[in-house]
Amino acid sequence: MSKELLGALDTLETEKGIKKEVVIDALEAALVSAYKRNYGQAQNVEVDFDQVKGNIHVYAVKEVVEEVFDSRLEVSLQDALNINKAYEVGDEIRFEVTPKNFGRIAAQTAKQVIMQRVREAERGIIYDEYSQYENEIVTGEVERQDNRFVYVSLGKVEAVMGHSDQLPGETYRIHDKIKVYVSKVENATKGPQVFVSRTAPDLLKRLFEQEVPEIFDGIVEIVSIAREAGDRAKVAVRSNNPNVDPVGTCVGPKGQRVQTIVNELHGENMDIVEWTDDTAVFIANALNPAEVLDVIFDPENERGCTVVVPDYQLSLAIGKRGQNARLAAKLTGFKIDIKSETEASDIMEANPDNVAAAETATDAPVEDEELPTDDASVDSAADGDAESPATSDDDADDSAAATSDAE
Repeated sequence: MSKELLGALDTLETEKGIKKEVVIDALEAALVSAYKRNYGQAQNVEVDFDQVKGNIHVYAVKEVVEEVFDSRLEVSLQDALNINKAYEVGDEIRFEVTPKNFGRIAAQTAKQVIMQRVREAERGIIYDEYSQYENEIVTGEVERQDNRFVYVSLGKVEAVMGHSDQLPGETYRIHDKIKVYVSKVENATKGPQVFVSRTAPDLLKRLFEQEVPEIFDGIVEIVSIAREAGDRAKVAVRSNNPNVDPVGTCVGPKGQRVQTIVNELHGENMDIVEWTDDTAVFIANALNPAEVLDVIFDPENERGCTVVVPDYQLSLAIGKRGQNARLAAKLTGFKIDIKSETEASDIMEANPDNVAAAETATDAPVEDEELPTDDASVDSAADGDAESPATSDDDADDSAAATSDAE
């Protein structure tokens, strides 16, 4: 048995990466339990496993005392001195008590415990490996799907993707290769559990880092992302090098870089806008592709503003079902109220005092600001939005009313 056991330990370490010491510790603990259970012993015992020869020895540990009350745990000082003159009260002496048939009994009893410790060690190795990929993007293979999850194989572990993490309208077939974002890794009782997502905004960030070397190197920085997964996203970028155009860099020659990301996300439209310290200009950029005439900040709400657009571009600024305004609000962190030029003029005439206070809080008009054109946007639905009726929800309720007036 000793040679076979040593061979098994070497195999475990070579093939599964489980250190021999981990298994030996589990084996010794199991043998102590087996000895006490099979031989009705309750005293302190230790088990030594010889890693060279594979031999197993069981020792009873007894303390040297003046007067013995429990012979299973104690040995008299006189008996200890007969063994070795150096022993003193309080010392511990190990007496070998290995039974003749202990090897067979120990092997039978300890097998289950050893296998459990081996499984725990394997789970620990897998958890350590995949916890490094948390908040990163990996490529997996679709294995199966049920009512709750899509199961994605990442190699040694099977990750799960819930309904909220799946792209709307995306179909997952067995053996499909997909890129997923590792959102969380848990060391559960049944083993490591990996959760992945296709809808997380950070998935978009990691895809840009893969496709745009300047972002990976830190020359261009992604400041914020607003995303409605599967439909449309806005990405605000800035350059740390004055000679590098952040929007053009992300779009790439003939839109190749951003188009690769759009294809990976099955046609999710992408607006790339430039971030700037001038908040008014940034808000105007965020409403791309609509033209912005003015941005008026609310003196009573530091995170609120009114954006004035030409009458004919009100529908485009709001977007289909208010999407453009909603994403711009998420991207900038401002509550944006969109007004047509006509409606804004009527309000100014009716409330000149309020308008004067609001203009005092405005950073700078953006009438002459040259906004990004179609080169900075890969939104194929932009023209359609301009022709569609303007409707809005969330932060664009007032704008919806303005749309009906304009019509």
